[in-house]
Amino acid sequence: MNNAIDLTIKPQFIKNYMNGYPLISKDTIVDWSNVKTEGTIVNLFDDRKKFIAKGYYGIQNKGYGWVLTSEKEVNIDVRYFTDKIKAAIEYRKDFYSDKNTTAFRVFNGEGDGVGGLTIDYFDGFYLVTWYSQGIYAFKEDILAALKSQVEYKGIYQKKRFDAKGQYLDDADDFVCGRRGEFPLIIKENGVNFAIYLDDGPMVGVFLDQRDVRKTIRDSYAKGKTVLNTFSYTGAFSVFAALGGAIKTTSVDLAKRSRSKTEEQFKINGIDIAAQDIIVEDVFNYFKYAVKKEILFDMVVLDPPSFARSKKHTFSVAKDYVKLLKEAIQITNKGGVIIASTNYANFNIAKFKEFIDKAFKELGGKYKIEHTFSLPKDFKVMDKFKEGDYLKVVFIRKVS
Repeated sequence: MNNAIDLTIKPQFIKNYMNGYPLISKDTIVDWSNVKTEGTIVNLFDDRKKFIAKGYYGIQNKGYGWVLTSEKEVNIDVRYFTDKIKAAIEYRKDFYSDKNTTAFRVFNGEGDGVGGLTIDYFDGFYLVTWYSQGIYAFKEDILAALKSQVEYKGIYQKKRFDAKGQYLDDADDFVCGRRGEFPLIIKENGVNFAIYLDDGPMVGVFLDQRDVRKTIRDSYAKGKTVLNTFSYTGAFSVFAALGGAIKTTSVDLAKRSRSKTEEQFKINGIDIAAQDIIVEDVFNYFKYAVKKEILFDMVVLDPPSFARSKKHTFSVAKDYVKLLKEAIQITNKGGVIIASTNYANFNIAKFKEFIDKAFKELGGKYKIEHTFSLPKDFKVMDKFKEGDYLKVVFIRKVS
């Protein structure tokens, strides 16, 4: 590991770091040019040379690194990471004993004290995701810490630290232990999911939507027609079908979405022939549904923050109101729209403004029945609200 480098915090940001703010940004530091190599430990001082915090340099889409401790004498080594992982596991001990849910997040970045690192659990297998070359520089220490605290069948990894935060396609994501046989069938609230830890950046399910899926199944799906847009592997559709939906329609542009969704239906004993799986641009499907006067009792909107197809570019910040208006038009009166986004750069209040704007522009009325943020295992820091990125709103269309 490189020797630590001392950096000075700009005066207007000193208070933030003294209060525990974890993200180190280029514009909060006077002398970034002194740091050359990601993974370098940085000691942050105020303009009077008083020590404030210690962190590491690692570029990811959010910033230039993360604070790790406010104690000058703490070494960032195996023992440091062991203490963090041990505390994270203790916080989630109830999840480990839940036979109905065998996949969850074990370590959630800065929420558990180490920004740029997540660890997920899949029925005895662990998946470590590195979000910068900076955190990857501590790989050996972090893996040693993890191995000392858990029994594991195998450990896999994903590297997400190129310039755009995209997945780096190494020859192999396997790290140690024994290789999994995929698909690995995990459970979420008693429902099966097929998981692949060795097949690109996505494993097959987004764990942060667990509570939303359960609510759809237990309280909303029975006797309803359900449209699941940007459906990926059809997780919302599976829960809706198991909750007694009359029919689910899953729409996604990716060709793989069809076989992946069929697989999830199959392992849950759902009749694939009774469901619709459509490989299509979601916006084209909306036009088709309006033209054919197809209406749904429930519409799920969970788009990526940014997406591009041949004809459309979608950005949550610019286009979510338009997306909501499309959904409102094909939702039955009395029906429900489940609006979701994982876009971190605005809060739930702003998201509700989008909802209000969409209904006002169409002259409709609505009421909000539920809102969700991240579940317990996706631990969030009080001092870093941006970390609580998930916003999900159940909207009842009144008129």
